[in-house]
Amino acid sequence: MARTTDGPAAGLVGLGNLGQAIGLHLLAEGWRVRATDRSQGRTDVLTDAGAEEASPKELAECDVVAFVVPDERAIHQVLDSGFLDELGADCNVVVHSTVLPERTRELAGIVTARGAGYVDAPVTGGAERARAGDLSAFVGAEAPDLAAVRPYLDTVASDVHHLGAVGAGAAVKLANQLVMFAALAGVFDGIRIGAAYDVDEEALLRAISTGTGDTWIGRNWGFFDRVARDYDVAGVPAEDRSWRKDIREVIEAAGSAGAPTALAALLADTVPQTLEAHAAATGRDGGAAR
Repeated sequence: MARTTDGPAAGLVGLGNLGQAIGLHLLAEGWRVRATDRSQGRTDVLTDAGAEEASPKELAECDVVAFVVPDERAIHQVLDSGFLDELGADCNVVVHSTVLPERTRELAGIVTARGAGYVDAPVTGGAERARAGDLSAFVGAEAPDLAAVRPYLDTVASDVHHLGAVGAGAAVKLANQLVMFAALAGVFDGIRIGAAYDVDEEALLRAISTGTGDTWIGRNWGFFDRVARDYDVAGVPAEDRSWRKDIREVIEAAGSAGAPTALAALLADTVPQTLEAHAAATGRDGGAAR
């Protein structure tokens, strides 16, 4: 297999707001980037910035190939489109997507059977932080595989947490989503209580940010209004949006592990409708986030 030359090379699969921001940051940091997406328009944004459009087979020539796609179905589509045919020991696969721990272990088995490395590394932080290389990465991997992709991870993330073997990163990402959506539900209810007593939403959030109720969600209010707008523009189906998909995966992963969470079931019944109604009421204004 012919390897890429002239500096480190990263392949990117999935150029939505997060993948696009990661790609632009990598280019700014001197990486050679090969990229692919189902949308030619998204691919053009990266190629206009200096990336190279690549087929799945060509991606396998990169040192690192990162998947920033909605789920494991999209990953399998690329694996089965010539990527696996060319995959070898010189390539390392990094999965940033939010997937079930068991699914990422299955993917790892497929990839490592070809001699390649596999790192389970879902990220959090949104597109703005991705553009600055300031993501948080939750990593599940064997030590040699993590070492092989550490330069890449240190470029895209300011916090890299090695949490155990493959599957551990996916589990912690789901835990992060559970806590985040629980905080979101609490903030929505708090705003409703305040509104009942004529307290302005922004004033309430400013006050809470100085108290024990301080949360990332409260300090970044509007984040999910922008996410909703991004999903609208991209045409993401309702059931594939993170506030539905990720909560479903929390419930499934917790149940499979014998650690069911009643909270997640409650959030699944309340958060999506409340979030979408708030986004609609605020006009879904603003930029890109995930």
